[in-house]
Amino acid sequence: MCDAPPDHGAPCATGLTAPTDGTPRVTEQTDSHGGQRNAAVRPTPAPAGAPRPRTGDEPDEALPLPRGARTVRPVMSAGGVDGPVDPPDGAAGEGRAHPAADGPRPAGGGTGGTGGGERLRFVGAATRRIARGIDLDEIVLGLCRATVPTFADAILVYLRDPLPVGDERPVGPVVLRLRRTDRLPEYARGLSTPESAWGAGPLAAAPAVPAPAGEPGLGLELADAAAERCEVRIGGPLAEVLRGVRPVFGDSSAARAALPELLGADRPVPQQRRTILAPLRGRRRVIGAAVFIRRPDRPAFEGDDLLVAAQLATHTALGVDKAVLYGREVYIADELQRTMLPDSLPQPTGVRLASRYLPAAETARVGGDWYDAIPLPGNRIALVVGDVMGHSMTSAAIMGQLRTTAQTLAGLDLPPQEVLHHLDEQAQRLGSDRMATCLYAVYDPVSHRIVIANAGHPPPIMLHRGGRAEVLRVPPGAPIGVGGVDFEAVELDAPAGATLLLYTDGLVESRIRDVWTGIEQLRERLIDTARLTGPNPPPLEPLCDEVLGMLGPGDRDDDIALLAARFEGIAPSDVAYWFLDPRPQTARQARRLARRALDRWELGELSDAVELLVSEVITNAVRYAERPITLRLLRTNVLRCEVGDDVPQLPRLRQARPSDEGGRGLYLVNKLARRWGATRLSTGKVVWFELALPSRAH
Repeated sequence: MCDAPPDHGAPCATGLTAPTDGTPRVTEQTDSHGGQRNAAVRPTPAPAGAPRPRTGDEPDEALPLPRGARTVRPVMSAGGVDGPVDPPDGAAGEGRAHPAADGPRPAGGGTGGTGGGERLRFVGAATRRIARGIDLDEIVLGLCRATVPTFADAILVYLRDPLPVGDERPVGPVVLRLRRTDRLPEYARGLSTPESAWGAGPLAAAPAVPAPAGEPGLGLELADAAAERCEVRIGGPLAEVLRGVRPVFGDSSAARAALPELLGADRPVPQQRRTILAPLRGRRRVIGAAVFIRRPDRPAFEGDDLLVAAQLATHTALGVDKAVLYGREVYIADELQRTMLPDSLPQPTGVRLASRYLPAAETARVGGDWYDAIPLPGNRIALVVGDVMGHSMTSAAIMGQLRTTAQTLAGLDLPPQEVLHHLDEQAQRLGSDRMATCLYAVYDPVSHRIVIANAGHPPPIMLHRGGRAEVLRVPPGAPIGVGGVDFEAVELDAPAGATLLLYTDGLVESRIRDVWTGIEQLRERLIDTARLTGPNPPPLEPLCDEVLGMLGPGDRDDDIALLAARFEGIAPSDVAYWFLDPRPQTARQARRLARRALDRWELGELSDAVELLVSEVITNAVRYAERPITLRLLRTNVLRCEVGDDVPQLPRLRQARPSDEGGRGLYLVNKLARRWGATRLSTGKVVWFELALPSRAH
């Protein structure tokens, strides 16, 4: 019994005061796996003022237990992760007492043997445990763990489905769904023999605590058999109890009518104040209900226990409200970050792409890191990776604006250094403290070259086919937003089979290593990965996973954006390129050149369509161009034709009138080509169209 004065010893984990006369005392034991707790008799004396023993499953301050309560870990169900509790290690050994052998609980004393002070200690520790959770499951679990077996032998928690968020006003009927149930395990109820719970042994002599006649185990079975869903009838007894907010005893007239509606009509409920129905009211409305149940052989609830249940219900409901709001914020952050990044990467001919993005932490799910891959005319592609300072919604919004600006500038086919210059101007317009780093590269699969410009970003790493990895020497430049600086671009070889890795500093920099140490570790990681595949380059997706595998437990200080590009290129034999003077005879010359290229590629059956479309596009270019016109044919998985001139105005498809002599060229292109388009360049424009290859040519 824990009714000794406080100065007689420190309270033990079971609620008993540790004696100082050397007599055995009851403590809690935790098995080697941090699992269930069970009572054990230890003859070790405890000096006065000794701290309370703890286990890994206890809150910061152990919950006080009622008189006769047994420290048994509850069984979880209905959303819980715990199953039936296994017998503790060495349960059959000497020196252990079976939990059910404590004897019947004494009558009286709802939440403790010392009255109001013990209740206050229990409520304080329980509410701290409930408030510790940040998501819905943690808060409900905190209520269940704090309640069973200290306050009740079983608990059922119902929540509205769906849960309202903030100021939302739900439309439709109120539906409660069973979110979680906890109860004492079978061997701790006093309803089964020790042999059925832990097996035969010396503990078999401990007698089980019998239940009152006619009510064997009544109540705890509700944790397994209660209704999963309940639709609250308007004006019904359950609605009246929920509207009243205050907890009620199960034997009250209101609860006797409300509990069958909540739990199911054929579910028996313990009598004589062994059940409490407590509505869960949040900041604005009732969001659920909790049912506390005690076994018939345990003292019934007292009047003051209604106050305890009200406190538990209030703190739980407010925690659930907090968790729902937090969940909405997480959803908004995830959606914002997802929409700021590309849904999927393009797969143009001559290059394969893969990417990864990792937020800095669960509590900082948005950030300023981004990546992008933008198709350009001539089968080229722009590769972009950037990092805006910070991990907030503001950083994500600025990142979205800079990414949109980069896409617009890429559509103008500006050189990389010009793109960074305009991004720098845009960042200055957004604010004086809008800083970002960015790396912009353009890969041409026809020439097997790549042009790179850098604005204060970590340098890219190229992994060659033979397994050699090198950090590319790119002028670092100043970050975007500094203003008044020039950016320099370099042109490098991009051999077929090589892999270019673009990344943000979160991958290589942390509190335990600087940037250049991380870059060197990344380079070595790429070499080790390439060694596993021999002469063939490693697959892109597993390569990205291997790169992220270099991160240790303390290496996640920043969000990470990763973009990998495998260069395949286009063979020179699949490209035909000509310069044509803008003369009236140019259309005929272009048809003849295209026919010869198709014959060389054994695509003669496309000659009629190609000659017609080339003639129409070339004729339009000849009409306005002043400098030589370019004509290029590319054979990849499709046949692509590109015609470039020095006129920046883009042609537009229009419907020609019957009396018009022209205006039907693009109409024919639109009808016969698989795809077509026009792109403005820094030196003019290019008009292109694609035709599907014959099936035998694939």
